[in-house]
Amino acid sequence: MHLFLKRMLDVLGSAFALLVLSPFLLFVIIAIRWETPGSVFFVQERWGKDKSRIKVFKFRSMYAGKCDKSGVAQTKENDSRITKVGAILRKTNIDELPQLLNVLKGDMSLVGPRCHPIGMLAHGERYEDFVPYYHTRHLMKPGITGLAQVNGYRGPTTTFEQAFGRIDHDIEYIRNFSVWMDIGLVFKTVAVELRGGNGF
Repeated sequence: MHLFLKRMLDVLGSAFALLVLSPFLLFVIIAIRWETPGSVFFVQERWGKDKSRIKVFKFRSMYAGKCDKSGVAQTKENDSRITKVGAILRKTNIDELPQLLNVLKGDMSLVGPRCHPIGMLAHGERYEDFVPYYHTRHLMKPGITGLAQVNGYRGPTTTFEQAFGRIDHDIEYIRNFSVWMDIGLVFKTVAVELRGGNGF
């Protein structure tokens, strides 16, 4: 029942958000195209549910010729690949909004373990090479936001402690999942973003 309600929340929530935000999303598209040539969207292959591979949409935040399709080279603060508009999008996490299309499609959920690129590195090593239970996080659909993100586990992982902390939060979410938990995490995410976000 909770999984059914979760999907209903995903469909209604993503459709409503896309409708309400459509004028703002159009403004973002114009801003990206005005600053630099190239596609306004960035598409990347990432892990989906049950280790499937899905195509994830984001607003392009880097110069077109410098986008990392693999996602292995994590962004850093003051990264020279990022455009001026892109820096704002990443700081506010607005670059993630096209993933609402992934949610509506059914590849992702509003809430779940963060959608990792294939072969994502932490402290220079692949997650699955040093976290033996890494793929447990893929028992559920990846989410735009999740328990790890609202607890500060976002951005590059420069230590093994950060990497284990992120995965442990993902697995805690899976073990304790309920639709009420999802609703709470959505509200917590909105509160975090209204305080200024924490991306770069």
